[in-house]
Amino acid sequence: MIKTQKVKVSIITVNLNDLKGLKKTCASVFSQSNKDFEHIIIDGASVDGSLDYIEVHKDKFNYWISEPDSGVYSAMNKGIRQATGDYILFLNSGDFLYNEDVFSKVENYLIRDIDLVYGNLWIEDDKGYGFTNKYPKIIDFNFFKRTSLGHASTFIKRSLFESYGVYRTDLKIVSDWAFFFKLICLEKRSYLKIDIIIAVFYEGGLSTASSYNELHKKERKKVLLENYDLYDTNFDQLLISNKQHQKFYNKINPRVELVTTNRFFLKILNSIIGLFAFILKKKRS
Repeated sequence: MIKTQKVKVSIITVNLNDLKGLKKTCASVFSQSNKDFEHIIIDGASVDGSLDYIEVHKDKFNYWISEPDSGVYSAMNKGIRQATGDYILFLNSGDFLYNEDVFSKVENYLIRDIDLVYGNLWIEDDKGYGFTNKYPKIIDFNFFKRTSLGHASTFIKRSLFESYGVYRTDLKIVSDWAFFFKLICLEKRSYLKIDIIIAVFYEGGLSTASSYNELHKKERKKVLLENYDLYDTNFDQLLISNKQHQKFYNKINPRVELVTTNRFFLKILNSIIGLFAFILKKKRS
């Protein structure tokens, strides 16, 4: 069923002592040509000047608060409870919309009344190197064993949080992954892939920090064991392998666009990598 009325998006931005990132995020929201959205700021009692910035621009925010919280998902849940839009997009400090026409391009897809509408992410490191992370059109259990949808590129129907609850706060790093996993793999909710870059996501945050690798693996395993009697013993090695492949891809050409979740494409790349490794080994010998 296609809606005839306009669809409103609630943009939720969580911030903690990241004034530089907050400015980038807000600037991309302020510049949108389509204004059918509300912007909610959840600040964790920042002391770096973020609060001053928020107060200066408070007329552009539909809701904002600055107070201590118990973690990023607790803060995101605060935003969910204040949201009134049909869809929610989490655009946390440091991440920003790809260009000023993102909402104008996405609007026609949101009126189709799909539960999850997701596009691509431009992922960039602190040196300015990046690539387009192209998510597949079909996402299933195998997809979630390897990765997740990006919250900065996924429009989530707000009613899903009313039906299935907000983000779990017992999970410190994969609660959004667990939520997507539940919706798609267990509840079979509808989703739609659109071939549009939604946002720029910077590596180096909580979810990508190397110090959190073990916690990341532990929490994913916990969720899988909660829902399945058997745990795939190859899962741990799969995470390590994917990490190693990504590092190698970036060394070859950090600006190359990778279809990171396409098995056939990865097999081809692995073959090419094997050939490169063989040639390099011969040259060194």
